[in-house]
Amino acid sequence: MSTRIADRLHAARRRFFVGRNAQKELLHAAVTNEEPSFCVMYVYGPGGIGKTALLHEFADEARDLGADPAYLDMRSVEATPDAFASGLALSLGGDAQQNPIDLLHARPNKCVLLLDTCEMLAPLEGWLRESFLPAMPANTIAVMAGRNAPSSAWSADHGWQSLLQVVPLRNLTPDESMAYLDLRTVPRTERSGIVDFTHGHPLAISLVADVLDQHPGRHFEPLAAPDMIQSLLERLVQDAPSPRHQAALEAACLALYMTEGLLADMLELEDARVYFEWLRSLSFMEAGRYGLFPHDLVRETMATDLHWRNPDWYVELHRRARTFYHERLRQTTGFNQRRILAELVFLHRDSAIVRSFFDFQVNDALYTDHLRPSDVDAIVAMVETHEGTESARLAAFWCERQPDTVLIMRDQFQRHVGFLVILRLQDIDPVDIAQDVAAAAVWAFARQQAPLRPGEQVLFYRFWMDQKSYQAISTTQSRLFLNMLQYYLVTPNLAYSFLVCAEPDFYRDVLTYADINRVPELDFTLGERRYGLFYHDWRLRPPAAWLQLMADREIAYSAETALPPPPSAAGPSILFLSQPEFAQAVREALRHLGRADALQANPLVRSRLVDSHAGADASAAACAGVLQELILAAIELLQSSPRQRKLHRALYHTYLQPAPTQEVAAEMLDLPFSTYRRHLKEGIENLVETLWRQELDA
Repeated sequence: MSTRIADRLHAARRRFFVGRNAQKELLHAAVTNEEPSFCVMYVYGPGGIGKTALLHEFADEARDLGADPAYLDMRSVEATPDAFASGLALSLGGDAQQNPIDLLHARPNKCVLLLDTCEMLAPLEGWLRESFLPAMPANTIAVMAGRNAPSSAWSADHGWQSLLQVVPLRNLTPDESMAYLDLRTVPRTERSGIVDFTHGHPLAISLVADVLDQHPGRHFEPLAAPDMIQSLLERLVQDAPSPRHQAALEAACLALYMTEGLLADMLELEDARVYFEWLRSLSFMEAGRYGLFPHDLVRETMATDLHWRNPDWYVELHRRARTFYHERLRQTTGFNQRRILAELVFLHRDSAIVRSFFDFQVNDALYTDHLRPSDVDAIVAMVETHEGTESARLAAFWCERQPDTVLIMRDQFQRHVGFLVILRLQDIDPVDIAQDVAAAAVWAFARQQAPLRPGEQVLFYRFWMDQKSYQAISTTQSRLFLNMLQYYLVTPNLAYSFLVCAEPDFYRDVLTYADINRVPELDFTLGERRYGLFYHDWRLRPPAAWLQLMADREIAYSAETALPPPPSAAGPSILFLSQPEFAQAVREALRHLGRADALQANPLVRSRLVDSHAGADASAAACAGVLQELILAAIELLQSSPRQRKLHRALYHTYLQPAPTQEVAAEMLDLPFSTYRRHLKEGIENLVETLWRQELDA
C-alpha cells in the first residue's frame, strides 16, 4: 500500500518531538485507568511553546494505547455552540449535522478530544463548562490547549476542582533542547549559544535550526539574523493596538519587572494604567510579586530586535528606566533598595560580562540579616571548610571586633547560606589591623594614596562566601554583590573600598567593568591559598559619577566597548588635599582671582570640586575658569544673609574690585582698620568652609 503525505508528516513530527514526559505520563494514566483522575486537561502557555506539537503527540499516544483521538483547531471554528458542534462532529468522523455527544457515546473505545487554540473559545467557555463537557461519556478525556490559563470560574466550581488538570507548558530543559538540536544535526559548536538565546523555547530552537539548515556553515548570531527575529516576533507578539502599546511592550521587555509607575515614566505619561492593563492581558506576560514580566524568549527577542531596529529608542528607554531607578534608590532602604539595585543591574544584562556573573531574579527565599551570637560558629566553620584554619581564626576575630557590619544571608528557614564581613578600617585599632596580613596591606595602601580627611571611610570586604559553592557563581553570591553595591552607595564620605577574591582572574572582567580594579601588589598568601585584591577610589569617582559611568556602559553589547579605557588614556589625576592645604589653596586663589593664567597653577584646579563641574577632559584653562566661577558664586552667597553682607563687602573690595591697599579698602567701607580686618578674616573663613563642604560632597 502506498503511503500518504499525511503519513510522512506524522512520522516527521514524531521523530522531532522531544521531552514533555510528565505531560505524556498524565495522559497515559488517564487513558489506561478505568476511572481517570481528571476529565479535562487544560494545557496553556505562550505562542510557540509547543502546545500544538504536544496535542499531535497526544494523538499518537492515544492511538498506541487503543483510544480514539479527535483533533480540532479552534481557529477554523466560529465561537458559537452550533459551529463548535459541527466542527467536532467532522473531527469524530461524522457529518456536520450530527451531534458530537451522540457520536462519542456510540464509540466502543475511549476517546481523547484534542482542542487547540482554545483562547478563541472564550465566548463559549461557560457553555463548554456547564453544558457540553458534562454531557460527554465518562470515559472521554478532553485536552484543551491555549495561550491563557483557565478562568477562575473553573476553580470556583467545586465539581470541576477535582476533574480539571491544569498544565502550564514551559520551555524545554537544556538537555531536551540539546536532544532536539542533535536530531536537526546542528553543529555541536553552535548548540550552547542557541540554547542560551532561546531559553529552550521550541519554536525559537526550530527557527534557528531552519536558518542553519538553509545556510550550511553559518554561525548563529542573533544580531546578524533580523529575518529570524522578525519571524519570532510575528508568531510570539500580538499586533499592538497603537504605537504607544508597542512602546509599552518594548519597555516591559527591557525592565526586570514592570510596574504602573515605571511604565508611566518610560512612556512619559501621567497615567499609564490602560497600557499596563493591556500588558497584563497578554498571554506571554506573567504577574509576579514585584510587577509584570514577559516570557524569557519574548523578552530576548523584543530586546534584540529593538536594539537592531531602533538603537536610539533602545537607548532612550534605558535612560528613562535608569532615571526611575536612581530616584527610587534615594527613596528606599534595606531590602527594597537592594531590589531596586537588582533591577538597575538588570539593565546591564546585554553585557556578556555581567550576564555571566549575576543571577538577575529577585529571590524571596533569601534575605539579608545581621549577625547573631549563634551565627559565629557557623561562619567560622564555613571559612575553615573553604579557606583553612588561619582564615577561620581571623573570621572569628573580626566577628568579635566589628560584629555590626557582618551580614548573614539566610534562606526561608532562617538557615545561614552565606555571609559577608565588612571591615571599617578607619575605626579599627592599628594593633588589631596588624593581626591580619590582608587588612594591614590594604590599610597601608589606602594611607599611601592620599591622606584620609576627617570623616572619610575605608571599607574592606574581607570575607564573603556561599556556604556550598564558596565564591563561585550562585544566587547567594549575587545577593552578596547587591549588598556590596548598597554599601557603596549609602556609606557617607566613602574614600576607598577593597574586595578580596580567592580567584581574582575569574572575577577580573566583571569587577573591571564595574570600575573595581585589580591591585596585584596587594596579593597575599594565607594558609595554602593565594588571594587577590581589588579596589575603587570613591574620591576619584564618587557614587554619582560611578552611576553615570555604569550608565555609559549599560547599553554596550561587547566586552571591548564595555571595559574602561586603559590607564594611559586617563587624564591628570585628581589631587586630594587635607583641610589645611585646601584652605591655603583658597587663600592663594583669592590673591590671583583676576588672573586666569596664575589660577591654572593652583592645586584646586585638580580638586574633586573643580573636576565634578569641569569634567574629566577639561583643559587646565577651563578648570581655572571653573574655579574662578565657584569662588565668585560662594562669595555671592554671602549677600543673601543680612548678617553676612559685611563679610561680602570686605571680600568684594579686597579681591573682586580691589582697593589699592587694605587701608583704602577700610576707608571705602567707612570702617576702622581692625574691624575691616576682622570682617575680611571671617569672610575668608566662611568662603573656605563653603568650598570645603562642596569638595567633600562632590
